[in-house]
Amino acid sequence: MPTKIETKTNELCEAILEQLQTGGIRQRIDTFLADASARGAYESLMSKGQALQEKQHSGETLEPAEISAFEKDRDALLKNPVASGFLDAQEEMHDLQHSVQKTVAKTIELGRIPSAEDLESSCGHGGCGCHDH
Repeated sequence: MPTKIETKTNELCEAILEQLQTGGIRQRIDTFLADASARGAYESLMSKGQALQEKQHSGETLEPAEISAFEKDRDALLKNPVASGFLDAQEEMHDLQHSVQKTVAKTIELGRIPSAEDLESSCGHGGCGCHDH
């Protein structure tokens, strides 16, 4: 028999799935996954970005032409509504996940359900990871 926490966790997961559906997040991701051209442009851009990061991390100087080519590809990707919809959906999923994690962590920390002020103020202390965004 499931514990109360397991039951409530399943209810939370159901609510998250409902939000993914009603917010159109799942649809935008599925549309992107079905579009080989948008997926290819995204994967190519990610590979180029990773190569530039690795080059910079190893101490090599990035050439202006390399940066310009990457920016041109990025701008083209962002003009593609399927790709930009996917990127927005990814960000919304990340925000949703972050919000849930932050609220649960703050509940454990405080020993009570956090207020909006508790959640807002926690970002100023660097403990919630908000500084990473």
